[in-house]
Amino acid sequence: MAKRSPLTNKAGEVRELTEDDFKHATPFTALPDSLRTTLSRRARGLQKAPVKERITIRLSPEVVAPFRATGDGWQTRLDAALKDWLKTHTPG
Repeated sequence: MAKRSPLTNKAGEVRELTEDDFKHATPFTALPDSLRTTLSRRARGLQKAPVKERITIRLSPEVVAPFRATGDGWQTRLDAALKDWLKTHTPG
């Protein structure tokens, strides 16, 4: 059996794969059962009891920009600010 050349060169670049490379490739199904079932269950299911309501709302850029600038979780912080406002104000 002839020795196959490596898939990458010294610089780490992948060479063009040949038919022989694909013949000797390990199929994805060769993963252990424990990994296969873990990978197939990655999607999140429905919430048992939804705690928030999904809506569409249009807000001015002056309101949204400061919250977005704080990074991930900005919608939760905006929700907290609205809850805080409701403590001292009545909508309408």
